Amino acid sequence: MAKEAVFTMKLEPELRDAFMAAAAEVDRPASQIVRDLMRGYVEKLRDEREYVEFVRRKVEKARKSIEAGRGRSNEEVSAHFAKKRAELRRRAAEGRG
Repeated sequence: MAKEAVFTMKLEPELRDAFMAAAAEVDRPASQIVRDLMRGYVEKLRDEREYVEFVRRKVEKARKSIEAGRGRSNEEVSAHFAKKRAELRRRAAEGRG
């Protein structure tokens, strides 16, 4: 990727000095570290937007399922998985016996 843009920012001298020292400590150019931080930030925001959209679609699908009468109450789901857990415990106990 071509590096043609210049990015200037203002920050506290203490922060700049600490950052430059940290960059020197790991023997990396400060500009490379800043690029990595920027890429990470952009990626994090993209991932968050994608996750929010994923959840929105999932909720919409669940609402449509409930409206169509395919939903189950919390009690039904809890009972279903309690039964599954009991079955798994029984099978595990048989395997040890």
